[in-house]
Amino acid sequence: MDKNSDPVYSRNVVEFVAVANEFCKYAEHASELKGDEMLKILQRLLPLMYLKASLLPAFEPFFEDGNEKFVTESDWSRIHDTFRKKFGTADDYLEVFDDKFNESEIPVASSLAENMADIYQDMKDFLLLYQTGTKEVMNDAVWECKMNFENIWGQKLVNALRAIHKFIYSGAEIGRVENDEKTNDEARNTSDWFISKRQKEFREDGE
Repeated sequence: MDKNSDPVYSRNVVEFVAVANEFCKYAEHASELKGDEMLKILQRLLPLMYLKASLLPAFEPFFEDGNEKFVTESDWSRIHDTFRKKFGTADDYLEVFDDKFNESEIPVASSLAENMADIYQDMKDFLLLYQTGTKEVMNDAVWECKMNFENIWGQKLVNALRAIHKFIYSGAEIGRVENDEKTNDEARNTSDWFISKRQKEFREDGE
């Protein structure tokens, strides 16, 4: 099949790939930027990524098993810790649109760094699968990414964008958090680290 007519190479997919790649590049080089610069970049990049993700075509998966994962726990922690250091006092915010809110019935403290690291995890895994050039793998990468956008990271993105917007236009300056008592274990429960469990659940729901 000609690439021009293959859905995995469609304009909407290729444009999303470009935006996802841009996000990952900024996440991986966040240490080179100031916190306020990174917030302004995310203010512009996240809405574009949301738009392009919403336009991804609907595919059916080829494989029954979950997609291969590449982002490790140490990768996630490195991205998270860099973002948290850069965001400083802008990192924590109260979130009402969170799954934990339904359980606690009160706003919960959320973290921009955690949201960005979670989104990075999905974007990087998606890109590495898509870049294999194998049609079936690329197809399932798009399928999984769209599924996770609709059910998981899309909400994290809009939650984070609301907090970024509020902080940027508050006129406040980012301050350093001298005593960050939140350890990596407290900040992140990795008991269900790989999202293959999510995949299985979504597959079963769709049957």
